[in-house]
Amino acid sequence: MSQTLLSGDARLPIYQRLADVLRAEVVEGRLRPGDRVPSESELCERYGLALGTVRKGLEILVAEGLFERFHGRGTFVRRPKFDSSLFRFFRFRGTAGAVTVPEGRILRRTTETVPGFIAKALAVPEGSEGISMSRIRLCDGEPVLAEEIWLPLPRFADFLSLEIGKVGDLLYPVYDAECQQLVARAEEQLTAERASEATARLLRIEPGTPVIVIDRLARGYDGTPLEWRRSRGRADQFCYQIEIR
Repeated sequence: MSQTLLSGDARLPIYQRLADVLRAEVVEGRLRPGDRVPSESELCERYGLALGTVRKGLEILVAEGLFERFHGRGTFVRRPKFDSSLFRFFRFRGTAGAVTVPEGRILRRTTETVPGFIAKALAVPEGSEGISMSRIRLCDGEPVLAEEIWLPLPRFADFLSLEIGKVGDLLYPVYDAECQQLVARAEEQLTAERASEATARLLRIEPGTPVIVIDRLARGYDGTPLEWRRSRGRADQFCYQIEIR
């Protein structure tokens, strides 16, 4: 097997250049979430590197959360699980009492000028057009979350042509399948406020009722901002939970 020349800045440590090459394979779609990464021995042979160098490069990507290791199975591209974050903050249960992922229903989808603070978050020029959505999430037909969502154009232009009724409960798989935009990680900020008349109408509560607000900025594997989202849920359903080790 002929060796491949390791690309990148020659001034960087070799293990860092290897990490950069493997990260690029994920960003460019040659390695997908759930894919097995070439083994340490395969990478040693491919690039003519020492085992310790390869391990150090993989450790960088594991520490970043891009890869995950399973004993006896190997290293894999991590599959992000974003709906699990909702269950850190809210307890959504169906009529049978089991924890359930809320149904997603898009109420409005249009193109509008992106507000200034959202344009800054999405790293698009002020005055840019974006996709604006209003979405409700329900458990057993009862609204539990009201969401505002913004997507940059033209990156998500194909999303506009999809039938709203066929989008489904989870948006990120649709972004990937229809727009080739793969969400890898997200940053969240939690605050509280009193429900406006518009929020109260969506959640079927009284105006002024306390609600929890979760602002999320979703990014791709290369760090590019892909989606801005603001979710509002009733404070009496809020229950923060985290495991500390």
